[in-house]
Amino acid sequence: MAGLNGRVDTAALPLAVGDLLAILGVLTIGMNQHATFGPERAVGVYAPFLLGWAAAALLIGAYSAGAAESAKAAIPLGIRAWVLAALVGFGLRWTPVFPGDLAVAFVLITLLLTGVLLGGLRWLFFKIVG
Repeated sequence: MAGLNGRVDTAALPLAVGDLLAILGVLTIGMNQHATFGPERAVGVYAPFLLGWAAAALLIGAYSAGAAESAKAAIPLGIRAWVLAALVGFGLRWTPVFPGDLAVAFVLITLLLTGVLLGGLRWLFFKIVG
């Protein structure tokens, strides 16, 4: 069943579990590595990327009917949405509203590691579900 002008199909929504695990997982690991994890800080670190993901996933169609059909369709849609979401997240993080800075290492690690993890979890989803 599709909604939001075909951008969201309920059959694709289980992919959101892996997507959120990838995004939040990489950010959480980074905060733990730098000993900056705390509830207040976590909200400020997660928010720019979750806002970016919400917008990008809808715009790109990361949960469209096509994403529900196969890993071949779901992985590129997810990765394209992540690249756009990350750019939004980095842009928001660059403002004084959100904590942290925009070090090159942070940008590269977050962009690449989350993209690989997101694609891998989408691949795994279709291996398990079929």
